Amino acid sequence: MSQTVDRALSILPLLAEGPAGLEQVAGRLGVHKSTALRLLRTLHAHGLVYRQQDQRYRLGARLFALAQQAVEALDVREIAHPHLAELNARTGHTVHLAVYEQGEVVYIDKVESTYPVRMYSRIGRPVAITVAAVAKLLLADLPEPERRAVAERLEYPRYTARSTPDAAAFLAELARVREQGWAADLGGHEESINCLGVPLHGPDGRVCAAMSVSAPNVVVSAGDLLKLRPLVLRTAEAVSAELSGAVPAPAAPPLAPVPPPADTDPFEEAPE
Repeated sequence: MSQTVDRALSILPLLAEGPAGLEQVAGRLGVHKSTALRLLRTLHAHGLVYRQQDQRYRLGARLFALAQQAVEALDVREIAHPHLAELNARTGHTVHLAVYEQGEVVYIDKVESTYPVRMYSRIGRPVAITVAAVAKLLLADLPEPERRAVAERLEYPRYTARSTPDAAAFLAELARVREQGWAADLGGHEESINCLGVPLHGPDGRVCAAMSVSAPNVVVSAGDLLKLRPLVLRTAEAVSAELSGAVPAPAAPPLAPVPPPADTDPFEEAPE
């Protein structure tokens, strides 16, 4: 890396802590004041730093504009898809990606299972918001007043005996999800389908999407599905790191391939 570029970029984190004078910048960089001044003038010319009336420097408005443009240009689906596909290859299970928009949680990507049983879920289709693991994750991240308002205006269909019965139970579940950092739907929508979900975090640290691994009981038990939590969380961390521009953690070792379930009809579809 160019030493000049490296020094110039090192000024930005310093000014992110607050305005700083020329001597402070030079001292932090370990350079002469004339060198620091030359770097500051270059950054100022590009609008990345601003010189205040007290002669101290702060971050410039142009930097914030660039940051906003970078965030707006992020495509969660495009970034996440290779990771979803890898998780699907490791586990064999169906993998979903969902976001919360205009009061609905909607699937925006899906990688089908490698075994014959298929799920009815479709990209663009809203999920069962009161029971789906991805919905719990996305709603759990909302501010408490908004979270409560959403819970109180929802209806609570009894899909199965394990479905969320009412707003109080839903809020309690969201509180658990918020604390533990993952969610599950173990037969809440369809008795035969289990689902494990984890959040994806954007550059601001907030949950911007959620991903899940789903499988029917004929393929894997609920307990065995939940054992995949470390792998699914590592996948989510890798996606979140890429969204935030951080260095992702090393990939997990491959899992053994998942064999197709015995005695299943290759044309059978399992409800979501």
